[in-house]
Amino acid sequence: MLSWLFGKSKTAEIVQLDRIGIDIHSHLIPGIDDGVETVEESIEMILKMKELGYSHIITTPHVIWDCYRNTPDIIRQGLKQVRDACRDANIEVNVQAAAEYFIDEHFVEMLSKGEELLTLPGKRLLVELPYSTPLMNTSETLFGILAKGYQPVLAHPERYTYFHSQPEVFQKLVAQGCELQVNVLSLSSYYGPNVQKMANWLLEKQLVSFLGSDAHKMGHLDMISKCDKNGWLSKYPFQNEKLVSK
Repeated sequence: MLSWLFGKSKTAEIVQLDRIGIDIHSHLIPGIDDGVETVEESIEMILKMKELGYSHIITTPHVIWDCYRNTPDIIRQGLKQVRDACRDANIEVNVQAAAEYFIDEHFVEMLSKGEELLTLPGKRLLVELPYSTPLMNTSETLFGILAKGYQPVLAHPERYTYFHSQPEVFQKLVAQGCELQVNVLSLSSYYGPNVQKMANWLLEKQLVSFLGSDAHKMGHLDMISKCDKNGWLSKYPFQNEKLVSK
């Protein structure tokens, strides 16, 4: 166990994310999922992210075919709107876009047909699982992503509560080649104590590759600024810098 895992500071310090540098999971394109609704909100959040220390942002709209039928063209159009607004406001920040793909029948169909999927650098595909019921074939599906030439990155594994009783499943997934991305707010009690405990376990076991804000609204960023009580953000070897596009 890392000696500083359960060390608690008497007062929470304001988080600075300069050493992380790049956020790989957020919902900043207005009006296309459950994230921001207006471009003004996008700009407000991007300014806050710069204040926190981010210099690169890869925003990742949901693709959930029953709810958010986002295509690469829709996402690119939204990205242009955000970039144009940043330019008009003289905000210097590198904003890119990928997507957060919900693993459903439509995703499997897109994957099998070789349709265009928006990825993080290194052909990394950010995917999420159902929250309430596990897939029957989680391991096989993630292996199928690898077989198609993509690197699967599983979003917020700590939030899939049906795996809390069998956390060793994540050791198996990582051994098979899947990378894990933990949410910043999971380092606090924002999602509940069990999610926080799971995030700590994943980090203690050195299973996590990337950190993401998963910011949907300004309130998320406000809470991020005070959530580093266990020192993970200053000491854990997150690999976000690998995803800075040159």
